[in-house]
Amino acid sequence: MPTSSPARRLADHAQHLLGSGPFPQPGGWTHMGAVICDVSFQPRCNYESTLRPRLLHLQLSWPDARTVGGFQRRLATEDLAVAMRFNHAQKVATAHAITDLLAAHGVGTREDLHAWLDHQANRAALRKVKGVGPKSIDYIGNLVGRSHVAVDVHLRAFAVDAGVPDLPYDQLRAVYEEAAALLGHDKGGLEHAIWRHRSKGA
Repeated sequence: MPTSSPARRLADHAQHLLGSGPFPQPGGWTHMGAVICDVSFQPRCNYESTLRPRLLHLQLSWPDARTVGGFQRRLATEDLAVAMRFNHAQKVATAHAITDLLAAHGVGTREDLHAWLDHQANRAALRKVKGVGPKSIDYIGNLVGRSHVAVDVHLRAFAVDAGVPDLPYDQLRAVYEEAAALLGHDKGGLEHAIWRHRSKGA
């Protein structure tokens, strides 16, 4: 009897645990300060209890940071660690660097960033920012309404449970994308459903 493919095993595991959907994409943010802080601060952070409340607070306290330019002007005069109530020098530095890069490329809004990420050269430029890895590139896309699989520790653990071997980032992302296609689901929607399932149990 032939061995099932990694994507088939992942698809079967997802369907068994999560049902047949539908799985909507996460909404992300329209406030660019929140987008930038989300991708900068989220690594190794409990999202729902620690980061999400701070992002909601940032949107209320810095309404003018809805655009990249507005956020950049705030950063020039105020302390992001204080505004986010999150004292982590490297995460703050990452947020500053992403902001400066996007501003230099003329990216101002969610829609601008959504389109800017179409180009591989732009993704490569973002990848050069300290603290931005391959997962961050996919993740920031999801925050502005694109549909990507951002492979984190939760998705890796889910794949292991499904009998999928530990694979390099790009290969495991491709397995998830194939599994979504096998199930007829939006890849970003399936990713988010699996992330929510695993993060609640973590």
